[in-house]
Amino acid sequence: MKKQKRNRWLWQGLFTLVLLILSSAPALADDPAARKIMEQVDARDTGDNRVAQMEMILTDRNGGQRIREIQTFTKDKGPDTLSLMFFLSPADVNKTAFLNIDYDDPEHEDDQWLYLPALKKTKRIASADKSGSFMGSDLNYSDMTDRELTYYDYRFYEKGREQIFDGVKTWAIWAIPRSEKIIKETGYDKELLFVRQDNDVVIRSISWVENSPDLKYMMVRQLDKIDGIWVSTHLQITRKKGKQIIHKTDLTLDGVKFNQDLDEGLFSVRQMEKGL
Repeated sequence: MKKQKRNRWLWQGLFTLVLLILSSAPALADDPAARKIMEQVDARDTGDNRVAQMEMILTDRNGGQRIREIQTFTKDKGPDTLSLMFFLSPADVNKTAFLNIDYDDPEHEDDQWLYLPALKKTKRIASADKSGSFMGSDLNYSDMTDRELTYYDYRFYEKGREQIFDGVKTWAIWAIPRSEKIIKETGYDKELLFVRQDNDVVIRSISWVENSPDLKYMMVRQLDKIDGIWVSTHLQITRKKGKQIIHKTDLTLDGVKFNQDLDEGLFSVRQMEKGL
């Protein structure tokens, strides 16, 4: 009788252990078909040697706005991407500059620097700071560089892999970080991406903010084909708590030109501090 009880307790213990293992396993495993679509997104031609003027409008919950004018430059260096932004106005951000080097190698951490003219100081953005707000906007520093595919599991949205917006078909795909390190660096627990099926552009996304009930909604308001390249010329990011809008950022590109004569030396800390 005692032996039977011991056996019963043993099986009950094993059953409990199995349940614990299953409950701690990732809810969303990687789906090769979803990953293939994200690889197409990553491989999409985004052009080279691009210049553009950007308008950044920051809107608070009361409707108050701050408008910033920015000059942007982007250049490919082999498989890596260099980008530089100069803030032109208003006066409180004039001559502020941001440099980003996006390395293709996932083992090489992307480099970011911010030049603050009031302090005459250039700050390198550490990994621990990349989840912070970029210049008071609804973008994190981590949003200013591409996501590494190897850091995520991808799976189709369980309520329907196809979603239609304004008559355009998209693939709905979960992006789940594979480690707590990536969550800490990006500031997001997970993201739901909507990829246009006809051109591999992510036109919408929902991001779950780490340690917060807030959600960020990204929407491409205007998508134009310039010199054969699809460009999001109006991007809107809205941060909400439930149905309440907390803050909103609108980014509008104008004067987009590709294949410009951009010297690699432009994309340097020295040039940031020197200015345009």
